[in-house]
Amino acid sequence: MNRTTLSLIAGVTALAAVTGFAAVSSPDAGAANEAAGAAARLPVERTSLVCPPPSTSDLAETAYTSFTPVTKGAEGEGKAALEPAVQAADEGGKEGKDGGDGGDGKGEKSVLEPKEPGKPVVGDTSGGEAPALLGTAEGRFAPGWTVQQTTTVTAGTGRGMLGAACTAPDTEFWFPGASTDADRTDYVHVINPDDSAAVVDIELYGKDGALKTAVGEGITVKPHSAEPVLLSTLTDEKQANVTVHVVVRSGRVGAAVQALDDKLGGDWLPASADPSGSLVLPGIPKDATAVRLVAFTPGGADVDLKVRLASPSGLITPAGNETLHVKGGMTAAVDLGDITRGEAGSLVLTAADASVPVVAAVRVLRGEDGKQESAFIPAARPVGTRATSVDNTAKGTTLAVTAPEGTAKVKVTASAGTEGGTAASKTFTVKAGTTQNVEAPVPAGVKGTYALTVEPESGTPVYASRTLATEEDDVPFFTVQPLPDDRGSVAVPEASEDLSILQK
Repeated sequence: MNRTTLSLIAGVTALAAVTGFAAVSSPDAGAANEAAGAAARLPVERTSLVCPPPSTSDLAETAYTSFTPVTKGAEGEGKAALEPAVQAADEGGKEGKDGGDGGDGKGEKSVLEPKEPGKPVVGDTSGGEAPALLGTAEGRFAPGWTVQQTTTVTAGTGRGMLGAACTAPDTEFWFPGASTDADRTDYVHVINPDDSAAVVDIELYGKDGALKTAVGEGITVKPHSAEPVLLSTLTDEKQANVTVHVVVRSGRVGAAVQALDDKLGGDWLPASADPSGSLVLPGIPKDATAVRLVAFTPGGADVDLKVRLASPSGLITPAGNETLHVKGGMTAAVDLGDITRGEAGSLVLTAADASVPVVAAVRVLRGEDGKQESAFIPAARPVGTRATSVDNTAKGTTLAVTAPEGTAKVKVTASAGTEGGTAASKTFTVKAGTTQNVEAPVPAGVKGTYALTVEPESGTPVYASRTLATEEDDVPFFTVQPLPDDRGSVAVPEASEDLSILQK
Protein backbone atom coordinates (compact mmCIF):
# COMPACT_ATOMS: atom_id res chain seq x y z
CA MET A 1 0.00 0.00 0.00
CA ASN A 2 1.58 3.31 -1.05
CA ARG A 3 1.81 6.44 1.10
CA THR A 4 -0.86 8.25 -0.90
CA THR A 5 -3.38 5.54 -0.05
CA LEU A 6 -2.34 5.60 3.60
CA SER A 7 -2.76 9.38 3.72
CA LEU A 8 -6.25 9.15 2.20
CA ILE A 9 -7.31 6.55 4.77
CA ALA A 10 -5.93 8.68 7.60
CA GLY A 11 -7.81 11.71 6.31
CA VAL A 12 -11.11 9.83 6.04
CA THR A 13 -10.62 8.43 9.56
CA ALA A 14 -10.01 11.89 11.00
CA LEU A 15 -13.09 13.28 9.26
CA ALA A 16 -15.21 10.43 10.55
CA ALA A 17 -14.09 11.19 14.09
CA VAL A 18 -15.50 14.69 14.04
CA THR A 19 -18.96 13.41 13.07
CA GLY A 20 -19.51 11.54 16.32
CA PHE A 21 -17.43 8.48 15.47
CA ALA A 22 -19.39 7.79 12.30
CA ALA A 23 -17.87 5.91 9.37
CA VAL A 24 -17.95 7.05 5.75
CA SER A 25 -17.78 5.28 2.42
CA SER A 26 -15.50 6.04 -0.50
CA PRO A 27 -16.58 8.66 -3.07
CA ASP A 28 -18.72 7.34 -5.90
CA ALA A 29 -17.97 7.88 -9.56
CA GLY A 30 -19.92 11.14 -9.65
CA ALA A 31 -17.94 12.59 -6.77
CA ALA A 32 -14.68 11.53 -8.41
CA ASN A 33 -15.46 13.71 -11.43
CA GLU A 34 -15.62 16.88 -9.33
CA ALA A 35 -12.86 19.46 -9.55
CA ALA A 36 -9.56 18.29 -8.12
CA GLY A 37 -9.21 19.10 -4.44
CA ALA A 38 -12.94 19.67 -3.89
CA ALA A 39 -14.58 17.92 -0.93
CA ALA A 40 -17.55 15.65 -1.60
CA ARG A 41 -20.20 15.33 1.13
CA LEU A 42 -20.96 11.66 1.62
CA PRO A 43 -23.47 9.90 3.90
CA VAL A 44 -21.96 8.32 6.98
CA GLU A 45 -22.09 4.52 7.15
CA ARG A 46 -22.13 3.99 10.91
CA THR A 47 -23.41 6.05 13.84
CA SER A 48 -23.15 5.33 17.57
CA LEU A 49 -25.39 6.86 20.26
CA VAL A 50 -25.69 6.53 24.03
CA CYS A 51 -28.76 7.32 26.16
CA PRO A 52 -28.55 7.86 29.95
CA PRO A 53 -30.80 5.92 32.34
CA PRO A 54 -34.04 7.94 32.31
CA SER A 55 -35.08 8.07 35.96
CA THR A 56 -34.93 6.40 39.37
CA SER A 57 -38.56 7.27 40.14
CA ASP A 58 -41.12 4.47 40.31
CA LEU A 59 -43.57 6.93 38.73
CA ALA A 60 -41.47 7.49 35.62
CA GLU A 61 -43.00 6.84 32.19
CA THR A 62 -40.45 6.94 29.37
CA ALA A 63 -40.86 6.91 25.59
CA TYR A 64 -37.94 6.27 23.24
CA THR A 65 -38.28 7.49 19.66
CA SER A 66 -35.89 6.70 16.80
CA PHE A 67 -35.74 8.26 13.34
CA THR A 68 -33.41 8.33 10.35
CA PRO A 69 -34.11 10.89 7.60
CA VAL A 70 -34.10 9.59 4.04
CA THR A 71 -30.66 10.53 2.74
CA LYS A 72 -29.69 10.56 -0.92
CA GLY A 73 -26.72 8.31 -1.64
CA ALA A 74 -27.01 6.27 1.57
CA GLU A 75 -26.26 2.55 1.43
CA GLY A 76 -29.23 0.37 0.42
CA GLU A 77 -28.84 -2.09 3.29
CA GLY A 78 -28.30 -1.64 6.99
CA LYS A 79 -29.92 -1.78 10.41
CA ALA A 80 -30.25 0.11 13.68
CA ALA A 81 -30.90 -1.03 17.23
CA LEU A 82 -31.06 0.49 20.69
CA GLU A 83 -30.14 -1.96 23.43
CA PRO A 84 -29.58 -1.92 27.20
CA ALA A 85 -26.04 -1.34 28.40
CA VAL A 86 -24.79 -4.61 29.86
CA GLN A 87 -21.89 -4.32 32.26
CA ALA A 88 -19.05 -6.66 31.27
CA ALA A 89 -18.13 -9.27 33.84
CA ASP A 90 -14.35 -8.96 33.45
CA GLU A 91 -11.74 -6.60 32.02
CA GLY A 92 -11.85 -8.42 28.72
CA GLY A 93 -15.47 -7.38 28.23
CA LYS A 94 -16.83 -10.96 28.07
CA GLU A 95 -19.78 -12.17 30.06
CA GLY A 96 -19.79 -15.46 31.84
CA LYS A 97 -22.32 -18.23 31.43
CA ASP A 98 -25.05 -16.21 33.06
CA GLY A 99 -24.58 -13.23 30.74
CA GLY A 100 -24.28 -15.00 27.42
CA ASP A 101 -23.29 -11.67 25.97
CA GLY A 102 -19.96 -12.53 24.38
CA GLY A 103 -18.52 -9.11 25.20
CA ASP A 104 -20.48 -6.98 22.78
CA GLY A 105 -22.92 -5.70 25.39
CA LYS A 106 -25.87 -6.81 23.30
CA GLY A 107 -27.25 -9.82 25.09
CA GLU A 108 -30.41 -8.00 26.08
CA LYS A 109 -33.45 -7.55 23.89
CA SER A 110 -33.50 -4.38 21.81
CA VAL A 111 -35.69 -1.55 23.11
CA LEU A 112 -36.52 -0.70 19.50
CA GLU A 113 -35.38 -1.56 15.99
CA PRO A 114 -36.30 0.80 13.12
CA LYS A 115 -37.68 -0.86 9.99
CA GLU A 116 -37.05 1.84 7.39
CA PRO A 117 -35.64 5.38 7.08
CA GLY A 118 -38.21 8.16 6.91
CA LYS A 119 -40.57 6.66 9.49
CA PRO A 120 -40.09 7.07 13.27
CA VAL A 121 -40.46 4.12 15.59
CA VAL A 122 -41.24 4.24 19.32
CA GLY A 123 -40.62 2.08 22.39
CA ASP A 124 -41.46 2.65 26.05
CA THR A 125 -40.67 1.63 29.61
CA SER A 126 -42.00 2.34 33.11
CA GLY A 127 -40.49 2.71 36.57
CA GLY A 128 -37.07 3.57 37.91
CA GLU A 129 -35.07 0.52 36.82
CA ALA A 130 -34.59 1.34 33.13
CA PRO A 131 -30.88 1.12 32.21
CA ALA A 132 -28.72 3.28 30.01
CA LEU A 133 -28.95 2.37 26.32
CA LEU A 134 -26.34 1.86 23.61
CA GLY A 135 -27.29 2.33 19.98
CA THR A 136 -25.69 1.57 16.64
CA ALA A 137 -27.01 2.34 13.16
CA GLU A 138 -25.38 1.11 9.96
CA GLY A 139 -25.84 1.60 6.23
CA ARG A 140 -28.95 3.52 5.20
CA PHE A 141 -30.03 3.90 8.85
CA ALA A 142 -26.84 5.71 9.90
CA PRO A 143 -27.03 9.20 8.27
CA GLY A 144 -28.71 11.53 10.73
CA TRP A 145 -29.90 8.78 13.08
CA THR A 146 -31.63 10.55 15.98
CA VAL A 147 -32.99 9.09 19.23
CA GLN A 148 -34.94 10.95 21.93
CA GLN A 149 -35.98 9.73 25.36
CA THR A 150 -38.83 11.66 26.99
CA THR A 151 -39.75 10.89 30.60
CA THR A 152 -42.70 12.12 32.63
CA VAL A 153 -42.58 11.98 36.45
CA THR A 154 -45.82 13.11 38.12
CA ALA A 155 -44.59 13.59 41.70
CA GLY A 156 -41.51 13.81 43.90
CA THR A 157 -38.13 15.47 43.43
CA GLY A 158 -37.66 16.42 39.81
CA ARG A 159 -41.31 15.91 38.87
CA GLY A 160 -42.06 17.10 35.36
CA MET A 161 -40.99 16.29 31.82
CA LEU A 162 -37.37 15.27 31.29
CA GLY A 163 -36.11 15.06 27.72
CA ALA A 164 -32.74 13.98 26.41
CA ALA A 165 -31.46 13.58 22.89
CA CYS A 166 -29.15 10.57 22.88
CA THR A 167 -25.64 11.67 21.93
CA ALA A 168 -22.48 10.41 20.28
CA PRO A 169 -19.60 9.33 22.57
CA ASP A 170 -16.83 11.89 23.06
CA THR A 171 -13.87 12.71 25.28
CA GLU A 172 -14.77 16.05 26.92
CA PHE A 173 -17.98 17.71 28.15
CA TRP A 174 -18.85 21.04 29.84
CA PHE A 175 -22.04 21.47 31.90
CA PRO A 176 -22.57 25.01 33.25
CA GLY A 177 -25.82 25.23 35.23
CA ALA A 178 -25.48 22.25 37.58
CA SER A 179 -25.79 22.66 41.35
CA THR A 180 -24.76 21.15 44.68
CA ASP A 181 -27.32 23.21 46.62
CA ALA A 182 -29.45 21.59 49.31
CA ASP A 183 -32.64 21.67 47.21
CA ARG A 184 -30.99 20.08 44.17
CA THR A 185 -30.15 16.45 43.45
CA ASP A 186 -27.86 16.52 40.43
CA TYR A 187 -26.27 13.44 38.90
CA VAL A 188 -23.71 13.27 36.13
CA HIS A 189 -24.24 10.04 34.18
CA VAL A 190 -21.23 8.64 32.34
CA ILE A 191 -21.85 5.83 29.82
CA ASN A 192 -19.14 3.69 28.25
CA PRO A 193 -20.23 2.03 24.97
CA ASP A 194 -16.96 0.23 24.24
CA ASP A 195 -15.37 -3.14 25.01
CA SER A 196 -12.65 -1.73 27.28
CA ALA A 197 -12.91 0.32 30.45
CA ALA A 198 -12.89 4.12 30.30
CA VAL A 199 -11.30 6.39 32.90
CA VAL A 200 -12.74 9.86 33.50
CA ASP A 201 -12.19 12.87 35.75
CA ILE A 202 -15.09 14.99 37.00
CA GLU A 203 -14.14 18.55 37.95
CA LEU A 204 -16.46 21.08 39.63
CA TYR A 205 -16.14 24.87 39.47
CA GLY A 206 -18.12 27.29 41.62
CA LYS A 207 -18.23 31.04 42.12
CA ASP A 208 -14.75 31.10 43.66
CA GLY A 209 -13.07 28.56 41.40
CA ALA A 210 -12.41 24.83 41.57
CA LEU A 211 -14.28 22.97 44.30
CA LYS A 212 -12.40 20.44 46.37
CA THR A 213 -13.58 16.98 45.31
CA ALA A 214 -12.99 13.76 47.19
CA VAL A 215 -13.42 11.07 44.51
CA GLY A 216 -13.76 12.96 41.23
CA GLU A 217 -10.48 11.81 39.70
CA GLY A 218 -9.78 8.54 37.92
CA ILE A 219 -13.32 7.17 37.92
CA THR A 220 -13.40 3.84 36.09
CA VAL A 221 -16.44 3.13 33.92
CA LYS A 222 -16.62 -0.54 33.00
CA PRO A 223 -17.30 -1.69 29.43
CA HIS A 224 -20.92 -1.41 28.25
CA SER A 225 -22.02 0.22 31.49
CA ALA A 226 -23.19 3.49 33.01
CA GLU A 227 -21.85 5.18 36.12
CA PRO A 228 -24.14 7.67 37.94
CA VAL A 229 -22.25 10.14 40.14
CA LEU A 230 -24.18 12.31 42.61
CA LEU A 231 -22.48 15.71 42.59
CA SER A 232 -23.08 16.30 46.30
CA THR A 233 -20.95 13.22 47.08
CA LEU A 234 -17.96 14.78 45.31
CA THR A 235 -17.79 17.91 47.49
CA ASP A 236 -19.03 19.28 50.79
CA GLU A 237 -19.52 22.77 49.34
CA LYS A 238 -23.12 23.79 48.68
CA GLN A 239 -23.35 26.12 45.71
CA ALA A 240 -26.35 27.11 43.60
CA ASN A 241 -24.41 27.43 40.33
CA VAL A 242 -21.71 24.96 39.38
CA THR A 243 -19.92 24.10 36.16
CA VAL A 244 -19.17 20.40 35.68
CA HIS A 245 -16.25 19.35 33.48
CA VAL A 246 -16.07 15.71 32.41
CA VAL A 247 -12.77 14.81 30.74
CA VAL A 248 -11.80 11.33 29.58
CA ARG A 249 -8.32 10.01 30.32
CA SER A 250 -8.76 6.85 28.30
CA GLY A 251 -11.55 5.59 26.05
CA ARG A 252 -14.66 7.57 25.13
CA VAL A 253 -17.99 8.05 26.89
CA GLY A 254 -21.37 9.70 26.68
CA ALA A 255 -22.24 12.12 29.47
CA ALA A 256 -25.27 14.10 30.66
CA VAL A 257 -26.32 15.85 33.87
CA GLN A 258 -29.72 15.13 35.38
CA ALA A 259 -30.77 18.15 37.46
CA LEU A 260 -33.61 17.50 39.91
CA ASP A 261 -35.12 20.18 42.18
CA ASP A 262 -37.29 19.57 45.24
CA LYS A 263 -39.82 22.26 44.21
CA LEU A 264 -39.00 23.39 40.66
CA GLY A 265 -39.13 20.09 38.80
CA GLY A 266 -36.19 18.90 36.75
CA ASP A 267 -34.72 18.06 33.38
CA TRP A 268 -31.59 16.93 31.63
CA LEU A 269 -28.81 19.48 31.25
CA PRO A 270 -27.09 18.76 27.90
CA ALA A 271 -23.44 19.61 27.35
CA SER A 272 -22.62 23.11 26.17
CA ALA A 273 -21.07 23.69 22.78
CA ASP A 274 -17.27 23.83 22.83
CA PRO A 275 -15.75 26.87 24.58
CA SER A 276 -15.95 29.87 22.25
CA GLY A 277 -15.94 33.67 22.21
CA SER A 278 -19.39 33.70 20.60
CA LEU A 279 -22.34 31.60 21.79
CA VAL A 280 -26.04 31.19 20.96
CA LEU A 281 -28.59 29.69 23.38
CA PRO A 282 -31.65 29.12 21.16
CA GLY A 283 -35.36 28.87 21.90
CA ILE A 284 -36.20 30.28 25.32
CA PRO A 285 -39.97 29.72 25.72
CA LYS A 286 -41.96 32.92 25.24
CA ASP A 287 -43.85 32.37 28.52
CA ALA A 288 -40.71 31.85 30.63
CA THR A 289 -41.23 33.36 34.09
CA ALA A 290 -37.56 33.24 35.13
CA VAL A 291 -34.30 32.77 33.21
CA ARG A 292 -30.92 32.30 34.89
CA LEU A 293 -27.76 32.56 32.78
CA VAL A 294 -24.70 30.60 33.96
CA ALA A 295 -21.31 31.00 32.27
CA PHE A 296 -17.74 29.79 32.79
CA THR A 297 -14.40 30.38 31.13
CA PRO A 298 -11.83 27.57 31.49
CA GLY A 299 -8.87 29.88 30.92
CA GLY A 300 -7.10 32.05 33.47
CA ALA A 301 -8.25 35.35 31.97
CA ASP A 302 -11.40 37.28 32.93
CA VAL A 303 -13.92 38.21 30.24
CA ASP A 304 -16.93 40.49 29.87
CA LEU A 305 -19.78 38.84 27.99
CA LYS A 306 -22.07 41.07 25.97
CA VAL A 307 -25.63 39.78 26.51
CA ARG A 308 -28.28 40.26 23.81
CA LEU A 309 -31.69 38.73 23.16
CA ALA A 310 -32.56 37.77 19.59
CA SER A 311 -36.29 38.56 19.56
CA PRO A 312 -38.78 38.35 16.66
CA SER A 313 -37.99 42.01 15.85
CA GLY A 314 -34.20 41.91 16.20
CA LEU A 315 -31.35 41.96 18.72
CA ILE A 316 -32.18 43.62 22.05
CA THR A 317 -29.86 44.45 24.93
CA PRO A 318 -31.66 43.69 28.24
CA ALA A 319 -31.72 46.76 30.48
CA GLY A 320 -29.55 46.30 33.55
CA ASN A 321 -27.96 43.12 32.20
CA GLU A 322 -25.94 44.43 29.28
CA THR A 323 -22.85 42.42 30.25
CA LEU A 324 -21.84 39.54 32.50
CA HIS A 325 -18.36 39.59 34.01
CA VAL A 326 -16.86 36.09 34.14
CA LYS A 327 -13.67 35.57 36.12
CA GLY A 328 -11.16 33.04 34.85
CA GLY A 329 -11.83 29.56 36.24
CA MET A 330 -14.94 30.71 38.14
CA THR A 331 -18.66 30.21 37.48
CA ALA A 332 -20.73 33.38 37.04
CA ALA A 333 -24.52 33.62 37.08
CA VAL A 334 -27.16 36.29 36.62
CA ASP A 335 -30.97 36.20 36.87
CA LEU A 336 -32.57 37.71 33.78
CA GLY A 337 -36.18 37.44 34.98
CA ASP A 338 -38.93 37.12 32.37
CA ILE A 339 -36.59 38.39 29.64
CA THR A 340 -38.66 37.10 26.70
CA ARG A 341 -41.84 38.97 27.81
CA GLY A 342 -44.24 36.86 25.79
CA GLU A 343 -42.15 36.61 22.61
CA ALA A 344 -39.81 34.02 21.15
CA GLY A 345 -36.19 34.63 22.11
CA SER A 346 -32.63 33.32 22.10
CA LEU A 347 -29.59 34.60 23.97
CA VAL A 348 -26.59 35.73 21.94
CA LEU A 349 -23.39 36.05 23.98
CA THR A 350 -20.24 37.70 22.68
CA ALA A 351 -16.95 37.94 24.56
CA ALA A 352 -15.33 41.37 24.51
CA ASP A 353 -12.03 39.53 24.00
CA ALA A 354 -12.86 36.88 21.40
CA SER A 355 -9.71 34.94 22.31
CA VAL A 356 -11.19 34.06 25.74
CA PRO A 357 -13.39 30.93 25.35
CA VAL A 358 -16.64 30.57 27.30
CA VAL A 359 -19.28 27.89 27.92
CA ALA A 360 -22.82 28.77 29.02
CA ALA A 361 -26.35 27.54 29.70
CA VAL A 362 -29.65 28.92 31.00
CA ARG A 363 -32.13 27.46 33.43
CA VAL A 364 -35.67 28.34 32.40
CA LEU A 365 -38.75 28.30 34.63
CA ARG A 366 -42.37 28.25 33.48
CA GLY A 367 -45.44 28.56 35.68
CA GLU A 368 -46.22 30.39 38.90
CA ASP A 369 -45.02 29.87 42.49
CA GLY A 370 -45.79 26.37 43.71
CA LYS A 371 -46.54 25.15 40.20
CA GLN A 372 -43.28 25.73 38.37
CA GLU A 373 -41.23 23.48 36.13
CA SER A 374 -37.65 23.87 34.90
CA ALA A 375 -35.60 23.08 31.81
CA PHE A 376 -32.11 23.87 30.57
CA ILE A 377 -30.79 25.29 27.30
CA PRO A 378 -27.03 25.13 26.76
CA ALA A 379 -25.03 27.07 24.21
CA ALA A 380 -25.73 25.19 20.98
CA ARG A 381 -23.83 24.22 17.88
CA PRO A 382 -25.29 25.52 14.60
CA VAL A 383 -27.68 23.37 12.59
CA GLY A 384 -25.08 22.94 9.84
CA THR A 385 -26.37 20.83 6.94
CA ARG A 386 -29.42 19.36 8.69
CA ALA A 387 -30.82 18.88 12.20
CA THR A 388 -33.44 16.40 13.35
CA SER A 389 -35.83 16.22 16.32
CA VAL A 390 -38.26 13.43 17.16
CA ASP A 391 -41.28 12.77 19.43
CA ASN A 392 -43.15 15.81 18.11
CA THR A 393 -46.90 16.42 18.26
CA ALA A 394 -49.02 19.11 16.58
CA LYS A 395 -50.17 20.76 19.81
CA GLY A 396 -47.22 20.10 22.12
CA THR A 397 -44.24 21.13 19.97
CA THR A 398 -42.62 24.52 19.43
CA LEU A 399 -39.76 24.87 16.92
CA ALA A 400 -37.58 27.96 17.41
CA VAL A 401 -35.09 29.06 14.74
CA THR A 402 -32.47 31.80 15.19
CA ALA A 403 -30.32 33.56 12.57
CA PRO A 404 -27.98 35.80 14.60
CA GLU A 405 -25.69 36.91 11.76
CA GLY A 406 -27.81 37.23 8.61
CA THR A 407 -31.15 36.46 7.01
CA ALA A 408 -31.64 32.72 6.56
CA LYS A 409 -33.93 30.55 4.49
CA VAL A 410 -34.84 27.29 6.21
CA LYS A 411 -36.74 24.22 5.03
CA VAL A 412 -38.63 22.23 7.67
CA THR A 413 -39.95 18.74 6.92
CA ALA A 414 -42.35 16.72 9.05
CA SER A 415 -42.04 12.97 8.63
CA ALA A 416 -44.81 10.42 8.61
CA GLY A 417 -46.09 9.57 12.08
CA THR A 418 -45.20 6.53 14.16
CA GLU A 419 -48.66 5.13 13.38
CA GLY A 420 -49.35 6.68 9.99
CA GLY A 421 -49.52 9.90 8.02
CA THR A 422 -47.87 11.59 5.03
CA ALA A 423 -44.74 13.75 5.18
CA ALA A 424 -45.04 17.51 4.59
CA SER A 425 -42.58 20.42 4.12
CA LYS A 426 -42.54 24.20 4.50
CA THR A 427 -39.88 26.84 3.87
CA PHE A 428 -39.39 29.86 6.14
CA THR A 429 -37.33 33.05 6.06
CA VAL A 430 -35.76 34.14 9.37
CA LYS A 431 -34.53 37.73 9.35
CA ALA A 432 -31.04 38.63 10.55
CA GLY A 433 -30.72 38.91 14.33
CA THR A 434 -34.13 37.39 15.07
CA THR A 435 -35.69 34.30 16.59
CA GLN A 436 -38.90 32.90 15.14
CA ASN A 437 -41.23 30.26 16.56
CA VAL A 438 -42.04 28.87 13.13
CA GLU A 439 -45.32 27.14 12.32
CA ALA A 440 -43.78 23.77 11.55
CA PRO A 441 -45.68 21.54 9.13
CA VAL A 442 -47.82 18.68 10.42
CA PRO A 443 -48.05 15.40 8.47
CA ALA A 444 -51.37 14.89 6.71
CA GLY A 445 -53.46 12.28 8.54
CA VAL A 446 -50.80 11.93 11.22
CA LYS A 447 -51.16 9.29 13.90
CA GLY A 448 -48.66 9.09 16.75
CA THR A 449 -45.60 11.35 16.96
CA TYR A 450 -43.40 12.49 14.11
CA ALA A 451 -39.93 13.84 13.32
CA LEU A 452 -38.96 17.33 12.17
CA THR A 453 -35.87 17.99 10.08
CA VAL A 454 -34.44 21.49 9.68
CA GLU A 455 -32.32 22.24 6.59
CA PRO A 456 -30.79 25.71 6.05
CA GLU A 457 -30.89 26.74 2.39
CA SER A 458 -28.63 29.77 2.72
CA GLY A 459 -25.04 30.18 3.86
CA THR A 460 -25.73 32.10 7.08
CA PRO A 461 -25.45 30.23 10.41
CA VAL A 462 -28.73 28.95 11.84
CA TYR A 463 -29.46 27.72 15.38
CA ALA A 464 -32.57 25.87 16.49
CA SER A 465 -34.28 24.19 19.41
CA ARG A 466 -37.43 22.21 20.00
CA THR A 467 -39.71 22.51 23.04
CA LEU A 468 -42.12 19.75 24.09
CA ALA A 469 -44.87 20.82 26.49
CA THR A 470 -47.91 19.45 28.26
CA GLU A 471 -49.74 20.13 31.52
CA GLU A 472 -50.23 17.98 34.61
CA ASP A 473 -52.32 19.21 37.58
CA ASP A 474 -51.89 22.83 36.39
CA VAL A 475 -48.09 22.45 36.28
CA PRO A 476 -46.58 23.27 32.85
CA PHE A 477 -44.40 20.26 32.13
CA PHE A 478 -41.83 20.98 29.41
CA THR A 479 -38.37 20.16 28.05
CA VAL A 480 -36.11 21.88 25.50
CA GLN A 481 -33.52 20.27 23.22
CA PRO A 482 -31.12 22.25 21.00
CA LEU A 483 -30.86 20.92 17.43
CA PRO A 484 -27.24 20.68 16.26
CA ASP A 485 -26.20 19.12 12.97
CA ASP A 486 -27.42 15.49 12.89
CA ARG A 487 -24.10 14.13 11.56
CA GLY A 488 -25.75 12.75 8.45
CA SER A 489 -22.84 13.45 6.13
CA VAL A 490 -19.14 14.22 6.17
CA ALA A 491 -16.89 16.10 3.77
CA VAL A 492 -14.31 13.80 2.18
CA PRO A 493 -11.60 15.55 0.13
CA GLU A 494 -10.87 14.09 -3.28
CA ALA A 495 -7.43 12.54 -3.69
CA SER A 496 -5.45 11.59 -6.76
CA GLU A 497 -2.39 9.43 -7.23
CA ASP A 498 1.02 11.09 -7.35
CA LEU A 499 3.52 8.45 -8.46
CA SER A 500 6.39 10.90 -8.05
CA ILE A 501 6.16 10.42 -4.30
CA LEU A 502 7.65 6.95 -4.78
CA GLN A 503 10.84 8.54 -6.13
CA LYS A 504 11.34 10.70 -3.04
